[in-house]
Amino acid sequence: MSLKEGVDVDMFYGFYGIMDLMFPLFFITIFSIIVFAFFKGIREWSNNNKQPVLSVPAKIVAKRNHTSRSTSNHDGHHHHSTSTNYYITFEVESGDRMEFYVSGKEYGLLAEGDIGKLTFQGTRYHKFEREI
Repeated sequence: MSLKEGVDVDMFYGFYGIMDLMFPLFFITIFSIIVFAFFKGIREWSNNNKQPVLSVPAKIVAKRNHTSRSTSNHDGHHHHSTSTNYYITFEVESGDRMEFYVSGKEYGLLAEGDIGKLTFQGTRYHKFEREI
């Protein structure tokens, strides 16, 4: 066996040695992120349930949406999906601002500048009753 063959064999086994180490680390990292997100959601849900339901005078000061798109290829067919999240920022009498995730229907019914009563629980939006 020449020196060159020895180097090639070492590089070959070195690459797979790294892959043997990287695959479990990659799997553990992805699994940890999923578990963390799950428990974070449970904690937020639990914290919201412990908060009182409040109704306060408020004004809508901003609206925004976030659209995400994804493409997948399954059996040679391209599939596209789009998801839109809607958010409204309210300003209460103290001057504090709070942004809440709302449904598309709620987003469409409300406009910047609307004044009314905001009902919420922690970070959970319940409703906004516009003054007429």
